[in-house]
Formats: sequence, C-alpha cells, structure tokens
Amino acid sequence: MSSTLLPGKPRFPRYDVVDALRGAAMIWMTVFHFCFDLSHMGWWRQDFLGDPLWTRQRVVIVSLFLFCAGLGQSIAYVQGQSWARFGRRWLQIALAALLVSAGSWLMFPQSFIYFGVLHGIAVMLVIVRLTAGWGCWLWFAGALAMALPWLANGWLSGAGSDWASAMNGRVLNWLGLITVKPYTEDYVPVFPWLGVMWWGMAGGQWLQRNRAGWLSRPLGRTGRCMALLGRWSLSYYLLHQPVMLAVLAAVAWGLGR
Repeated sequence: MSSTLLPGKPRFPRYDVVDALRGAAMIWMTVFHFCFDLSHMGWWRQDFLGDPLWTRQRVVIVSLFLFCAGLGQSIAYVQGQSWARFGRRWLQIALAALLVSAGSWLMFPQSFIYFGVLHGIAVMLVIVRLTAGWGCWLWFAGALAMALPWLANGWLSGAGSDWASAMNGRVLNWLGLITVKPYTEDYVPVFPWLGVMWWGMAGGQWLQRNRAGWLSRPLGRTGRCMALLGRWSLSYYLLHQPVMLAVLAAVAWGLGR
C-alpha cells in the first residue's frame, strides 16, 4: 500500500492492488483499441459490433473499469472522503467525457460518443456515492440493476411503439432501458452497468471489513508498474487513442497508403 503525506492534509492511502487491477484493464483496453484502429484503417478487417470475440471482450473490459470505480469509491467512503474532494475528481471525469464527445464527433460525426464509459461513470459515481450507506442491500440493488434492461425490453416490446420510441431516443436511451441499441462508437448506459459499480462498492466495503490484508498486500515489479498505470488511468484513457492513431497515420503515410 502506498500513500502520500502532505503537511496539514489528511492521509488518503492508495491500495496498489486496486490500482494494479485498474492498470490491467487499461492494458487490455489498449490492445483492444489497437485492434479496432487497425480495422478502422482497413489493415485488419474485424466485426467489432457483431463478433462475440470482440463484443465479449468489451463487456469484460468495461466491467473491470466500473468494478474498480466502485471499489475505489468504497475505499474513499470508508476513509471519510469529503464531498468537496469527491466533487473535484468528479469534475475532472465530467470534463474528460465532454472532450471524448468532442473528439469523437470530429472523427465519427454520425456515430460520435454521447454517452460512453466516462459519461456513464460520471453519472453512476454520484448515484453510488449517495447510496454508499446501503450496506448489504448494494448486492441486491446491483443484481436488480443488471436485470432491469432485460425486464424493460420485454415490457417495452409489448407496450406499444410510442413507449419504445421514447426510450430508444437519445433523450432517454442513456438509461439503457431500450429495445434497439443506438448507433454510437461507445455506449455505456446507466443500466445494467450501475449494477457492476454497485457490486464494486459492496465488494470493497466487505473487503475492508473482513479481508483488509488482501488490499494492502505487496506487489512485485510487474504489479507495481501496473499500479502506476492505474493511478493515471484518466490521463492515459484520454491520450492513448490519439497517440496510437497518430502513430498508425504516420506509418500509413510512410507506406504511401
């Protein structure tokens, strides 16, 4: 476990295990996006929207991110993180989400990201923070949140086209209670993904009560490197795609493609 001490400031220790898990998700995401970029440039055609090889990977990667977000929020909650400190971090994520929307609109104007993973995290973090005191009920709430899209899909299918059209529209489809997935480069609605973050919060609270040693266990060199990456996850997330695309564009230019 690592921590930073500042004069006059409270101690907010970080757990390398949590950061390393987030770092592992970052590495997997980078490989996934690199393959996507190769397909986008026509060098290695893949069906990222329909092939289970890619769709299932995306589900696991996003689940890791959101579970880690819930886990991190549980640690902050137990440590007594103030709403002011929470708000500063939340604002960084919200602004980053706006940058993603703007950048994706420049690249994919017909399918830009209007509610992707950062947008979802920004909304869900507030909900998870407000419900942190639910205790064991977080497990039940998480399961219900994961099931809700399937329940809503069945209800909307028989409720008439007006209801389905309203929920499928951009004004409400960020909730995830839809019958048709929107055409966008990244889509992480509140449901079912809030359930994963709730389980991260519940799991983190359980670990800190019953298995605190698991969180503070020392890591080897590889684990420490992954933890370092995990601590800078937001900056890395914003920069990795522009850097990879720039490198691939330079290679394409050099090859005369």
